Amino acid sequence: MEGKRSMDGKTIILRLEIDMRHAGFSAAAAALESAGGDMIAIDVIQTNRERSVRDLTVKVSETSSIEKISAALTAIPGIRVVNISDRTFLLHLGGKITIQPKTPIQNRDDLSRVYTPEVARVCQAIHQDPSKAFTLTVKRNTVAVISDGSAVLGLGSIGPYAAMPVMEGKAMLFKQFADVDAFPICLDTQDTEQIIATVKAIAPAFGGINLEDISAPRCFEIEHRLRSELDIPVFHDDQHGTAVVLYAGLLNALKLTGRTLAESRIVVCGIGAAGTACTKMLLAGGARNIVGVDRPGILTADHTYDNKVWQWYANNTNPSRLSGGLAEALAGADVFIGVSAGGIVTRDQIASMKPDPIVFAMANPEPEIRPELIEDIVGVIATGRSDYPNQINNVLCFPGIFRGALDCRASLINEEMKLAVAEAIASVIHDDELSRLYIIPSVFNGRVVEEVRRRVIDAAHRTGVARRQPRE
Repeated sequence: MEGKRSMDGKTIILRLEIDMRHAGFSAAAAALESAGGDMIAIDVIQTNRERSVRDLTVKVSETSSIEKISAALTAIPGIRVVNISDRTFLLHLGGKITIQPKTPIQNRDDLSRVYTPEVARVCQAIHQDPSKAFTLTVKRNTVAVISDGSAVLGLGSIGPYAAMPVMEGKAMLFKQFADVDAFPICLDTQDTEQIIATVKAIAPAFGGINLEDISAPRCFEIEHRLRSELDIPVFHDDQHGTAVVLYAGLLNALKLTGRTLAESRIVVCGIGAAGTACTKMLLAGGARNIVGVDRPGILTADHTYDNKVWQWYANNTNPSRLSGGLAEALAGADVFIGVSAGGIVTRDQIASMKPDPIVFAMANPEPEIRPELIEDIVGVIATGRSDYPNQINNVLCFPGIFRGALDCRASLINEEMKLAVAEAIASVIHDDELSRLYIIPSVFNGRVVEEVRRRVIDAAHRTGVARRQPRE
C-alpha cells in the first residue's frame, strides 16, 4: 500500500499497444479522461498500419484513478496496457549505477599497459606481496554491499532480485557522500554457511564488506564469523549504523534536556538486530539502566527465553528486574527508543514518562507514535522519517566510517571506532545550534563525512587496527 500511496498526485507514463484494426487512439483518450486522468504528452514509440505503440504521460490526482485508468483502457478491445511507470520507475531503468574506466584506452600502448602484456608485472608484484592489492587494485576503495533480501526495510523477506534496487541505492550513497566505490551483491540463498563462504570467496576484490537487510538471528552469526575470518572491515549497517546514529542523536538530546546517560532510565522496544546493537552501544557509552521490551513483554533475568538474543539481553539489562509490558516499562522512564512496529505507543504512555522525555520512534515507514500526537509533552522527539525533524538516518554513518576505515586500511571496525563516529556526528551541531528540532545534522551536511573520517582514523590507530597512515 505504501508504494501505491507514493504515486498520489504524480505523473505516470502509460505504454499502450493499440491494434488499429479494432480501436483508435481517440477511444484511449476518452477512457483516460473518464477515469480521471489528465493527458499532458504523447510519444509515438512504434507504429505501422496495423499497430501503434505510444507512451502517454498522464497526471493523476488519486490512487484510485490509476487503477480506474488501467481498467478502463484494458476493457477496450484492441488496446493493451504494456506497463505503467512513474518517475521513480524510470530512474531505475537499467539500474542506477555504472562502471567506467578511470583512464581511456586510446591506442595499442594504452591497451598493453592496462591489459596484456604489461599488466603481468603488476600481477607478479601482488603475487609476491598480496598487501599490494590495496594499492594496485580497486580493493583500495571498493566495498561490497551484500544482502540476501530477507529483511528489507519496510518490505520484509522479498528475496535477492527485489532487494537489488535498495542495494544499488546504497552504492549510490557511498559514492555520493564519501567517494567510496560500492557494488551491490544479492545472494540467492538464506543459508548462513553458504553466505559466509560466498562472502569469504569474493573478499579479495573488496576493501570492506557492508552487510545489509539480513534477518535476525542469522545476521549476528554471519557478521561475527566474517569479522573473525576476514582481515577487512565487516559492518552490518542495520545493526551498527542505526546504533551509531541513534547514539549521536541521544548525546545531543541528553545535553539539551539536562540528563546524563548513566542516570537515565532507557526503554528499548524491539529487541532484534537494531535494538540489540543500540543497547550494546549505549552500554559501551556508559548507560546503566536499560529495559528491553519485545513480544513477551519486559525482558528480565527472572525468566528463561528460547531466543538466545533475548536471553543475553535479559542477563545484561533491567537491573531493577522490572516486569510487565510496554506501559509498565515506560512509566517513569527518561528515554524511549523504538525499533519495533508502527502505532504501538499511546500518548498516555508517553505522558507517564518523566517530564520532558526523549522519544526516538524509529519504526519505518510508520513510527511507534507520530510526533504530532505528543509534541507538546516531550522534550525531544526523533523518527526514522525524512518528513519530520530529527531523522535518525544511517547515511550519516556508513559512508564516513568506511571512508575512514579504507583510508587507514583498518582490519576491522571496533567499538571504539563506532563510539568515535557517534561523537563525531553529534559534534557537528554546536551547542548554540542545538534545539528540540535540531539534534542531528542533515545527511547533506558536508562536515559529517569529513569529521567521521578523521575520528575513525584516530580511533583505528589508537586501538591498533590501522595498517596505514593516510596523507591528509
